[in-house]
Amino acid sequence: MAEDGADGISQAMFQLAPVSLWLEDYSGLHQLFGEWRAAGITDLRALFQADPTMVGKCADRIRILEINEKTNNLFESRDLEHLVANLGSVFRDDMLDTHGEEMIQLWDGQLEFSNVSVNYSLGGRRIDIQMTGRVLPGHEDHWDRVLIAIEDVTERETARRRLAESALYAQGLFAHSPVSLWVEDFSSIKQLLDEVRAQGIVDFPVFTDVHPEFVERCMSEIKVLDVNQQTLELFGAADKATLLNRVGDIFRDDMLPHFREQLIDLWNGKLFQQREVINYSLSGEVVHVLLQFSVLPGHEDDWSLVQVALTDITARKKAESYLEFLGKHDVLTKLYNRSFYVDELNRIDRKGLSPMSVLMIDVNGLKQANDLWGHAAGDALLRRAGEVLAKTVEKPCCAARIGGDEFALLLPGVDEHGAELIAANLESMLVLNNQFYPGLPLSLAVGAATRAEAESIEDAIKRADLLMYRAKQDYHSQSAAELRAAQRAFDDWQQ
Repeated sequence: MAEDGADGISQAMFQLAPVSLWLEDYSGLHQLFGEWRAAGITDLRALFQADPTMVGKCADRIRILEINEKTNNLFESRDLEHLVANLGSVFRDDMLDTHGEEMIQLWDGQLEFSNVSVNYSLGGRRIDIQMTGRVLPGHEDHWDRVLIAIEDVTERETARRRLAESALYAQGLFAHSPVSLWVEDFSSIKQLLDEVRAQGIVDFPVFTDVHPEFVERCMSEIKVLDVNQQTLELFGAADKATLLNRVGDIFRDDMLPHFREQLIDLWNGKLFQQREVINYSLSGEVVHVLLQFSVLPGHEDDWSLVQVALTDITARKKAESYLEFLGKHDVLTKLYNRSFYVDELNRIDRKGLSPMSVLMIDVNGLKQANDLWGHAAGDALLRRAGEVLAKTVEKPCCAARIGGDEFALLLPGVDEHGAELIAANLESMLVLNNQFYPGLPLSLAVGAATRAEAESIEDAIKRADLLMYRAKQDYHSQSAAELRAAQRAFDDWQQ
């Protein structure tokens, strides 16, 4: 390092410094700035934005006077001349953008400037640098001596970039997950549970049975911190603000028993949970979801950060409900089927329910309807029979289709008088149905029986069946008599 170039800086200190040092002459840049100010330029940033090549013109006015040994090691150069001859390889790509920031700081009157940038060694290795520059004392008027210190921060910046990439990756997974994700704060709920425990409560399930309002209070203390796009779509929210303002419309009613189970698990230290629950969309529709709850690592002590994943299983639950319906119901009439009828008879028999009545029912004229007008007409009569019978009884009574045109009303807890009233109600419903459906009339043969003391249900059903068959015979006898009378009237008219 030349004596006049050192400007009082110790040669040994300069050369042995643990960071890269550059002694540079910025007097040409100082002169250029003076010319620009004289020309009326006041905003250097605006100038650079309008014409980025101006940054290069500024850089061309800077001369490198000296570098230390650390600089040669860092940039893989032999000496100053070798480095200067290859500056195009060192300062490239987006280097000029950050270089322009240094010059803007000088333009604004700062004699010390800094930035984080990227340089490259002569071998092509990327070097992240922390650069600090200072106009040396005594040279403030012309900037002819500026000391630049460059610290290699590649390891730090690489770690920072990886961390940023990891955060971006995690955010992408959260934002674009195909399931609904919620980030929530359960710290207030933990405090409530701790307070209850401090009061000496040991049996928490019993406590929540006695104090259901505690469960509601805990639910009100859930703080939703963030949700992803799938959550907005699942619950029909236009945006996050709308959803977060209406969380109470989502977690309500049937959600309370599920949330109580969740609290019990948390009380017992179960920080990861999975269960099927019911939520509600903002339009009020039931949403069945598989809930997976997890206190995130590092937050086990206060539950201040938990993740809830909700998978929409509404379609599956509907399919299950339909399959369950098919297992117990007749598809044509929507009444219970014979399988349910048998199970219900066994249940009533096991429980010994008394009194117990039964109505056995048969559709009159179904075969004739099928023969004359086709099976569609017969099916229509059966559907109408289902409508009438369904409206005749309410739980715990039930109506079932137990054969082709055979039906039964099981009436647990109904005595003989009650059975008569239900039979009368059935007749009234039948009249209304025939008024509503003009054309082919619906006719039912009905037999009613009430189980006597010490009589089996099967025997009571047999008695009801006999009465039903008699009613059916009466129907056919009356129909035959009406047909013969009509024939005689037609014959008399012909004569």
